[in-house]
Amino acid sequence: MAIEKLEKLTVIEKIGYSLGDLAANLVFQTLVMWISYYYLNIFGLKSEHASLLTLIVGLIAAFVFNPIMGAIADRTKSRWGKFRPWILWTAVPLGVVSLLAFNTPDFAYSGKVIYAVVTYALLLLLYAANNLPYSALSGVITGDMKERNSIGAYRFVAVMFAQFFVQVFMYNFIIKAGGGSTPESMKIGISKVMTVLAIIGTVMLIICFLTTKERVIPKPEQKSSLKEDLTDLSKNKPWVIMLVTTTLIFITLAMKGGSYVYYFENYVDKASLTAFLEPFKTFLPTFENDTSLGLGVFNGGGILVGLIGIMLSQQFANKYGKRNVFMTSLFISTLFIIAFYFFPPKSIGIIFGAQILHGFFYGISTPILWTMIADVADFSEWKTNRRATAIIFSAMMVGLKAGLSIGSSLVSFILGKYDYVANSTVGQSTIAINGTKMLISIFPAVPFLIAVGLLFFYEIDKKKEVEIENDLKARRAE
Repeated sequence: MAIEKLEKLTVIEKIGYSLGDLAANLVFQTLVMWISYYYLNIFGLKSEHASLLTLIVGLIAAFVFNPIMGAIADRTKSRWGKFRPWILWTAVPLGVVSLLAFNTPDFAYSGKVIYAVVTYALLLLLYAANNLPYSALSGVITGDMKERNSIGAYRFVAVMFAQFFVQVFMYNFIIKAGGGSTPESMKIGISKVMTVLAIIGTVMLIICFLTTKERVIPKPEQKSSLKEDLTDLSKNKPWVIMLVTTTLIFITLAMKGGSYVYYFENYVDKASLTAFLEPFKTFLPTFENDTSLGLGVFNGGGILVGLIGIMLSQQFANKYGKRNVFMTSLFISTLFIIAFYFFPPKSIGIIFGAQILHGFFYGISTPILWTMIADVADFSEWKTNRRATAIIFSAMMVGLKAGLSIGSSLVSFILGKYDYVANSTVGQSTIAINGTKMLISIFPAVPFLIAVGLLFFYEIDKKKEVEIENDLKARRAE
């Protein structure tokens, strides 16, 4: 059972909370978009080593770091609450390690492999220590479902800003900062860009800590062992479904997000792309080449339209229930992913149009995924009379890390299987080019479709949401 201090959330608190995810996503979106490309084309790892690194270290982070961090956060006691202190304590270390992970040392190959393993592991450990308590904080800022949906909307507008920067401008900024697109130039460029992002992210995390408050507080007499918490989780069917669903979703995001740069470099017809981009060059003159501009406009269009979907998300979720809206929007967005398999390399307008439509429907689902996890925490309290917010949110982080690791590993693995040659001076083979097309269409569509099927078994529909909210409010009022 928990006590809730009733207090309406201010816009300042909602914005302050959202800055925490903006900061985290400067790291996370960089991992989604660039980790495979960085390790293969800039850092200089072989495809099999890059694949194993992202998979093994990522799975250890997912299934070891996150559950441990969830248990620790739920048992943290401080004058600032359970979760807010972790946002403060990890702000500077996360920034420093983010910079180190994207720095290429002048070591022998074996030394570079060890350096990559250590820095990637530290980055994922600190990301867990920061973002898992941050995510759990959304479950204790308020117990009001509508306010929680509102927080989710604010939060994911911030996520989309981070995504917009990383996916639209980062490739071009790396080239500019390094003075060229050769591997040596891009080593310098990505190090400079990550330095700036690390400073900005650290400041945002501190602001997040200062502007938020924990209101849903477990009663002092509530005590539970880790074994009891894990037993509760194993019996919590919605938690299990959300764990698997989250993993599947982030496999798709990492796979297609990490493949776009290869798609534009190797599949899209250069002459057709140049002709299509001509109108954009008048107000986007600073891009170094048509590939970077094309990638930026492609990603930017999907993200900007996705913001419209995010803004509509709360309204749809309040009316129809989170589960139904999430399933529907995820399914429709998957259809546009599959469609990429059928587009010829010269059909630039259709390619960009499909990305925009995919972005809109996926945008609707984006904030709902996270607020459903907060609902699962309420469901657990409703069933057991014990509140264990962070360990339940560890489902999201386990799924996120596992999905990111598997998806990023699959990019490197599949490219290797399709005979991709990093930094080739003679172009890629027909087989490799087909692989880049499969990596943004058929392969990433499969996890999304499985996730849609799983959600049919998720029992917290609109009616159940209202029942849980009313029962918990009555208990807390006592």
